[in-house]
Amino acid sequence: MSHDTPQPTGPDDAVEPDTTPAEPVAQAAAEPAAEPVAAEPVAAAPAEPTAPTDAPAFAPPAGEPSIGDYFAPQDDEADAYYVPAGTGVVATPSLIARLGAEAFGAFFLVLAGVGVALYASVGSLGGGTLAVGLAFGLAVLAGIAAVGHVSGGHFNPAVTLGAALGGRTPWRDVLPYWLAQVIGGAVGAAVLFVAIPKTLPPLISQKEGDTARDFFDGVSNGFGPHSPLHTASSGATSFPLVTALLVEVVVTAIFVGVILGVTDRRASKGQAPVAIGLALAILILVAIPVTNASLNPARSTATAIFANTWALKQLWLFWVAPLVGGAIAGLVYRAFAAEPVEDNLLEEDDLYVTDEDVVVVDER
Repeated sequence: MSHDTPQPTGPDDAVEPDTTPAEPVAQAAAEPAAEPVAAEPVAAAPAEPTAPTDAPAFAPPAGEPSIGDYFAPQDDEADAYYVPAGTGVVATPSLIARLGAEAFGAFFLVLAGVGVALYASVGSLGGGTLAVGLAFGLAVLAGIAAVGHVSGGHFNPAVTLGAALGGRTPWRDVLPYWLAQVIGGAVGAAVLFVAIPKTLPPLISQKEGDTARDFFDGVSNGFGPHSPLHTASSGATSFPLVTALLVEVVVTAIFVGVILGVTDRRASKGQAPVAIGLALAILILVAIPVTNASLNPARSTATAIFANTWALKQLWLFWVAPLVGGAIAGLVYRAFAAEPVEDNLLEEDDLYVTDEDVVVVDER
């Protein structure tokens, strides 16, 4: 038996559409997509070495550098500093300049002081003991005024040692300063030695055969039979070693103490050259009868080189005593001074302002 499907005959007989939702084709299509999984990083291949370029080794810091960036070392092999335009820079005199100033000061001191002392007793030409003291004092005054701002105006190994112990001078400068002072003083004495007329020593001493070395004996430092008092008293009396040692230690300690005090940051440094010069003149007048007044190993060495051999044999005292006196003054100053500043006495730094960006490289 067959069943026929009824066909619509009119509008009322239209078949209603099927409204049942269709089954999803795949469940995954209805669900949100899964988040992508991050890929694992792949190690980068090592960069190929590049050929060196001519670019500068040190470049200014990028952006807005801080003060620390300006002056921080830029490399491990050298000390390099970036200094921008308009920066105030303080520069100290070089070691060569300072040693030259010290040599000049010692040269001037010996030339003036010993030069006057050589002829102090030559009739109306000499000025006597007072002239000797003033010559040394005025020479150190003028020397400090001229080059004190370069080297500090030491001109004397005892002053350098006292300043180092007092915290005013770096220890690395002590030996170079001593060498420059001794060389400068020796050159000053050499000029005086070669200028002595050959006929003058026997004329002054009334002894035939006296030479320029005998003439230099009168300005060299000594004790015992070579003390000025021994000569003045025709050998009747003299100052022994102990007295000479004591006097040289005391007068040098006072002299170095005056220098450290008058150049202190709390003192008026404008008066320093005058105070130092007057102190030296007075102390030399005190010590002349005893030892011919050293107070300065460089001055004693300079005259001993050109005198007879006894001066070199007694020279040790005129190194030991002034150095001990200078050390005492330096230690006392260090004990009572409030935070001494390493300013090298009267040395002054140069201050200038850069007009362009620069990189400063210091070799190690």
